[in-house]
Amino acid sequence: MMKVAGYCMIGSLTPLSLHCVKTDNYCRFLSSQLFQKSYISKGACHSCKIRCLSTAPSMVVQEYRPPHFSVAPMMDWTTNHYRTLARLISKHAWLYTEMIAAETIVYQEGNLDRFLGFSPEQHPIVLQIGGSNLENIAKATKLANAYGYDEINFNCGCPSPRVVGHGCFGVRLMLDPKFVGEAMSVIAANTGVPVTVKCRIGVDDRDSYNELCDFIYKVSSSSPVKHFIIHSRKALLNGISPAENRSIPPLKYEYYYGLLRDFPDLRFTINGGINTIEESLSTLSFPPHLNACKSQNFLHTAVEGIPGHGNGNGDDILPSPSFCSQPVNAARSAGAHGVMLGRAAFYNLDASAAEPVGWPMLPWQTLGLVDSLVYGDAPTGITRRKVLEEFQVYGDSVLGIHGNNRPNIRDVFKPVLNLFHSEPGNAIWKRNVDAAFHECGTVKSLVEETLGAIPDWVLDSPVVKPIPGREDLFSDVHNLMPPSYTAREPKLSYA
Repeated sequence: MMKVAGYCMIGSLTPLSLHCVKTDNYCRFLSSQLFQKSYISKGACHSCKIRCLSTAPSMVVQEYRPPHFSVAPMMDWTTNHYRTLARLISKHAWLYTEMIAAETIVYQEGNLDRFLGFSPEQHPIVLQIGGSNLENIAKATKLANAYGYDEINFNCGCPSPRVVGHGCFGVRLMLDPKFVGEAMSVIAANTGVPVTVKCRIGVDDRDSYNELCDFIYKVSSSSPVKHFIIHSRKALLNGISPAENRSIPPLKYEYYYGLLRDFPDLRFTINGGINTIEESLSTLSFPPHLNACKSQNFLHTAVEGIPGHGNGNGDDILPSPSFCSQPVNAARSAGAHGVMLGRAAFYNLDASAAEPVGWPMLPWQTLGLVDSLVYGDAPTGITRRKVLEEFQVYGDSVLGIHGNNRPNIRDVFKPVLNLFHSEPGNAIWKRNVDAAFHECGTVKSLVEETLGAIPDWVLDSPVVKPIPGREDLFSDVHNLMPPSYTAREPKLSYA
């Protein structure tokens, strides 16, 4: 029997037509006909992801794109509601859950839909878990299997005192690579999907490049992990807040590019301090035959060459002569394998500042350009009016599903609140929305009640212009790279 991927949207007894969607070594099924009225729990439908062993003759195999662009896991932000909004804006960005402690999954076994459920449209989606107890990590992984996540990521980067103190996990685990290797082996043994690690470049005074390489080497040698997401700052565990840990420790992108050089058999995604789509593209080194494309600003032209999707290492890239428009895929083997943005997917950023400023979240001008500029799709022309029309259907289907009025209308609508930041009518609209929270019982009525404050031309205009990025962000990184790493012990062989 096939397992369910969280919730499935239905409105009648009409069978859902399914597609098998293959990603490297595994596939998932998603419905191509979705009905718009209600979400039901995992026992009631069978839209799922399974290992790609065989497919029925009538099923259509489709590939979804590699994780060249992903949205970082963020507590209280990358909720089901945000991920639904994000997927309406970008079809290809990889989405992450908030970090969920293994203990939460184990102790909430009777209430897992609240923590692990998601709609099939959110694929590709990664579950991030944290923990320091191998038994609970194993149990949590087994319980999560029923929900059909595309990958499982292990958190070795969170500097929160609640996590690294009482919980004894998060970034503190970078000091114990042996345990991380054991944890990743346990996770891999209890799931059929790829496993990855998200970490910093160091902890406190354990911040040399060689110490980072020791961590990567030991974890990858003792477990099946072949993909690391690197936040290019170290973490300071005493005296500063998690927010300050995102700005005070200096960025050292040269460590990331050193890892690309010294571990050519592994994949690395860069994270930290990258605020815009243009900066995401600038992280990528261009092979010689594409340098002209970069210098002539051909990044935004329409795609004519389409990369293959094979082993994920870049050897299947066969660019056409005008393939300059797809620099991310074409440059995988020469530069960053992927880029992860965090608060840039929520906040409007002053791109001229050294660090993000805490303006309200603005997913539109970030996620709205991912599919065309990063993945090379032709622009869809999606508008904010259309996004809101679809989001209100989702929102009304989940109001109160966990009991005790949770989630309520404010919870569900939170990701939408700055969809119109800096646009005409935004301030009035937000005031109207705040008042409507107390009066409206549905998301649909809230939208209908308040949207008149936004001009039609704003609602009906697609995103067309990226936020400018800092051109010199990586200009000198290759001159700053540390000496090559040499492993200090014989290489272990993971079986």
